[in-house]
Amino acid sequence: VIIFDLTPVEYTVDIEVSLMDSSSLEPVKDCLKNLSLSVSTNISNVEMKVSNISVTTVCLPSGENSSCCSCESGYAWPRAVCGDLITCPSASLAPNLTCPSASLASNLTCSYMRDMPLNGTYCKPQTAESCGMGEPIVMEMSVRLDKEFCDDLSNSSSDLYKKYKYDLETAFNASYRCLPGFVSATVTGFTPGSVFVNYEVKAGAASFKQIASANRILPQFLDPFYQLNQDTITRKITNQTNFTVIPEDIFEGDTVRLICEINSTSENVTWYHGDQIISTSPPNSTDRGTSRSILEIANITRKNFGSYSCDFTNRNHQFHTLLYHDTKTITISQLNITRNVNNITVVCNRPEMQNNSSLLSCCIDKHLPSLTGDWKVNGEINITGQSSSSGNCTEYKLNIRESLCPPEKSDTVTTYTCELQTGHGARSSQNISVRYLRAANVAISSSVKSSVSEGYEFNVMCESDMSNYEDISWKIQSGNEIKRVDCDKYITNNRSAGTSLLKVDAATQGWNGTYICTFSQKYWNSSANMTIEVISLPPKQNILIDPIRAYIQCKVQQALQCCISTDTAEDYAVKFVVQQTEFDTVKKEKGNSTCYMYNYTEAEGSTDKNLTAYCKFINRIGQEVKSKNITLQVICTKISCSGSIGIGREGDTSVKPCYDSNSPNGFTQGNITYKCSHKSWELQSNNCLSVPISGLLSGAESLVSSPDRKQKLPGYLEQLRNTTKEEENTLNRPANLGAIVDIIDMISSIPVNAENNTIHNFLSTVDFIVADSTHKAWEDLNKGEEPKSSSLLNSIENFSQNLQPVNNNIPHVSVKTLQLQGIVVTEKSTDYNKTFRSTENLTVNVFIGQTDVQTLNKTSTIVSVMYSNLGPILPRNKTQYVNGLLITTTVGSNKIQKFDINMTFAKKNTSLKTPQCVFWNFTLNEQRGGWDTQGCTATWEEDNYVNCSCNHLTSFSILMSGDTTRPDNIEKHITYIGLAISVLSLVTCIIIESLVWKYVTNNTTSYMRHVCILNIATSLLIADVWFIVTASINDQKQLTSTGICVVATFFIHLFYLCAFFWMLSLGLILFYRLVFILHNTSKTTQKAVAFCLGYGCPFVIAVITIAVTLPRNNYTRKGVCWLNWEDSKALLAFVIPALIIVVMNLFITAVVIIKILRPTIGDRSNRQERKSLFHIGKSMAILTPLLGLTWGFGLATIIKNSHRAFHILFALLNSLQGLFILVFGTLWDKKIQEALLKRNSMSKWSSQQTKVRTL
Repeated sequence: VIIFDLTPVEYTVDIEVSLMDSSSLEPVKDCLKNLSLSVSTNISNVEMKVSNISVTTVCLPSGENSSCCSCESGYAWPRAVCGDLITCPSASLAPNLTCPSASLASNLTCSYMRDMPLNGTYCKPQTAESCGMGEPIVMEMSVRLDKEFCDDLSNSSSDLYKKYKYDLETAFNASYRCLPGFVSATVTGFTPGSVFVNYEVKAGAASFKQIASANRILPQFLDPFYQLNQDTITRKITNQTNFTVIPEDIFEGDTVRLICEINSTSENVTWYHGDQIISTSPPNSTDRGTSRSILEIANITRKNFGSYSCDFTNRNHQFHTLLYHDTKTITISQLNITRNVNNITVVCNRPEMQNNSSLLSCCIDKHLPSLTGDWKVNGEINITGQSSSSGNCTEYKLNIRESLCPPEKSDTVTTYTCELQTGHGARSSQNISVRYLRAANVAISSSVKSSVSEGYEFNVMCESDMSNYEDISWKIQSGNEIKRVDCDKYITNNRSAGTSLLKVDAATQGWNGTYICTFSQKYWNSSANMTIEVISLPPKQNILIDPIRAYIQCKVQQALQCCISTDTAEDYAVKFVVQQTEFDTVKKEKGNSTCYMYNYTEAEGSTDKNLTAYCKFINRIGQEVKSKNITLQVICTKISCSGSIGIGREGDTSVKPCYDSNSPNGFTQGNITYKCSHKSWELQSNNCLSVPISGLLSGAESLVSSPDRKQKLPGYLEQLRNTTKEEENTLNRPANLGAIVDIIDMISSIPVNAENNTIHNFLSTVDFIVADSTHKAWEDLNKGEEPKSSSLLNSIENFSQNLQPVNNNIPHVSVKTLQLQGIVVTEKSTDYNKTFRSTENLTVNVFIGQTDVQTLNKTSTIVSVMYSNLGPILPRNKTQYVNGLLITTTVGSNKIQKFDINMTFAKKNTSLKTPQCVFWNFTLNEQRGGWDTQGCTATWEEDNYVNCSCNHLTSFSILMSGDTTRPDNIEKHITYIGLAISVLSLVTCIIIESLVWKYVTNNTTSYMRHVCILNIATSLLIADVWFIVTASINDQKQLTSTGICVVATFFIHLFYLCAFFWMLSLGLILFYRLVFILHNTSKTTQKAVAFCLGYGCPFVIAVITIAVTLPRNNYTRKGVCWLNWEDSKALLAFVIPALIIVVMNLFITAVVIIKILRPTIGDRSNRQERKSLFHIGKSMAILTPLLGLTWGFGLATIIKNSHRAFHILFALLNSLQGLFILVFGTLWDKKIQEALLKRNSMSKWSSQQTKVRTL
């Protein structure tokens, strides 16, 4: 017998026990718990041992084929049946709602519906593999409460929020506690739309049926107050949707497709952008299916960025709606194109440009497989190329050919546009500007081949085949030094011809070198060059001649010599020329000078005569310079003086040069004059310059001819100031003083930057030479053809006018007797208002209104210079005195303007009277200059100040001059006396006419004559009254620009014209009565015509005159209430009609005289008519010449510099016109005389009759 010692096998046996009565369930369970185990038994010879009996599953009947089963403690359903577990509907299983929701899962047992029989699927001991034991998942749920939303539900700290949350969480925990692996149910918030409750259920993986079952019993655990809508319970599923976006990289303009797919069917799909539902209207469109939806956004923009959600809704489960949800966030970029260049310049006719053609490219910062590119060309020059693509770029290589760039199209821009497309609709473009230039072919030539002598003129011409250049510059390279020719004086450009001419009037060593002319276009320069050597030749002024003027005897040698500085390395051929005959010279070194000498002997038998000699220097290229002339006077008579100075007769003068061993040249500029007196030579005048000043003069002469004189001028001005200060003690010598004035005149035309130091050095130099100690020298200098003081003033004006602003500023610079101030005109410039104060406390203010300032070109300058010591040295007459400061105001502008400038001067001597506002006119007195009042008026005067108004500005200086007597006092007295006589005469005339009216108007001709005389008298009377008004205005120094002056001028003009036109009416009546014999016109018609002519025509002329001139402020004259002449010629509106009337009346008078003296057949025999015509003729014959002569003198007074006699005669005749009318128009008429006598006798007879009756 074989015996195996086997280990006992342990078996777990499921035994299903069915009870007929469910009430026996608990006793049976208790019985089994109370069994004493283990129990052994033997069944079929197999010993079995029962070690444990546990109740695992309890099922209660719930229908015919189903039971409600639950697992006992420690047991759980196996995972295989987990998805089929449906909660039993028995109400008896409902939890106690008063229990805290957190303990529901642990305190209550869940029962599930099971189909019978169970077929062995019972609860098993609980393990990690049991149903609901895995990692819990969170289900997002929502349900709607059919209640009105309250704002407190948005506040998590409100009581209402807490109450809702507690009650709902209690119900949710009770309802969902039986889901496999249930952990918790939590309310996450409330949203409007009734009240939507959002909550999360944390449990194991549950089937749709399980969740629907839990949703079905939810209302059982919630108070009906909440009105829970069971049909709205929704579960959001976020991990079962396939959401794709095409394309991945999105750019503005793309058409974007958003695709959502699920693995099940759905009833509806909703798309959201953020929290907003997306409409399906363009540019959006959708393509929907039961499990797939496509949202297409056409031409997307930046505002479309953000999160997009798709929601699939499935309502196939009762009490449970499934919402498949997914979200994608899209970013939208701008299709930014990066160019390799923004703009480039291509020179078409350069080989390097043609061989290495420019490459244009456009790129984006992302690699797009579908990216495509296109290039477009737009421009006058149509140069194309080859395009290519590489990665994220498109390239365009230009095919540059010279033939495609004609000269006339040079400097034009062609635009190349690259356009990139993503393949999904987005596109973008960028422009690259290519400026095509054609390099100018520049040719340079000169009037000299390769060399020119100092002092000779020459020019250099540059020619380009291009005319559309921007600038032309000239430079001279000498060794390592390059200097720019910076003066427009030398350069003349012709843009249309493409030429530039550099013209040098006098070559100096500064012009020696290689000339480079450059035509500049945008970013490209074309140049040509040539070398010109300046060969040394001494300037004429640097050649010393000895003698300058001398006397020679017959057959006696006279030493002639010319000397130059030894600094020059040139070996000259020097010859003397006497009376066109050349003679060789002998060279000799004398200190710092090299001299060339020749002994000249005049031939025998010569008589007294003058000879001219000079020396000429010839350099190695055959060009020459002549010295100044030597004057030799041959004398064959007895001489009185002799010696080193030479020979001469008594009273002869000899002129010698200025030798000075201290000078680098061995001599200085100037001369010494000797006079033969008492048999010896006496020094008459020494006009030699001091060595430093002679050096300055030579330096100035060189500077003004220098190509870079603008750069050198500041340094020279500093040297000029320092040297002038050092030589201050020698400035009282006219020669030195005149030389400094000449220097200032030369350099004043050079433009210079308005630096403080530069201006200060210039003004300081002027300050030194106008010091009080130099006044005696100025008197001598002013005796020349051009007074040096006038030249100095002109030079200062030129200097201030040529100042060029630095940093848009003109500095304020002051020295002892001069001050300079100015502005640069800008768009914001206001009034020009500058005040100057001298060391003597005298002031002057300059004012120019904003309107005048703004008429200037922008960046123009207005500069004023005040002088306190220049006025006294200017030439003047003996009766006038400069009684204030002198001010110069200039405008640095090419735009010539007519300005109104006002200046207020403080009087230096308050005792002087009669102020006159004047300016220095450089053209007066045969270009010597002088004070002029043209265009300047004194507008008001106070005790210590005078205000001047002038209408011109450029190159203008103004000052106040005083005089003790007025030149117009005689005219003034004549005018006032004559006006008084005239007014009395006219009043008398009117009275007489009124007294004799009915006696002298007994026929038509006589009637019209007296009508005309009466109106002539009335018009003259009114005009004289207004004349008196204007005279009183002027005497009281009131402003002449006031309205009363305009009114007075209008009425004076009107009524003086009326007087003339009534004279014309008188003449026409006379002409009519004599010529048109058979024609008879009524008195009314004649009177109507006369009044229209007498008052209508003058009124029209006067109104037109004021309407045309008053808006331009030139109706009246400055300072006088009368028609303007200088500016508007308004005076012609009076002069022309008056002179025409005078001529017409003279003609009529001649006709009348002829007709009266030689009557023709058919003339009227009416004696009274003939007498009337005779009286009219007499009046016109006398009055017309008188009035015509009066205004003829008046016309002469407006002529510049007219004789004073014309002014006196005009004042006399004009003021006595009323007397002429009374005498020749009224009293000379016999008819009036008879009428007066008759009226007088009638008056006496009436008086006698009265006496008789009284007796």
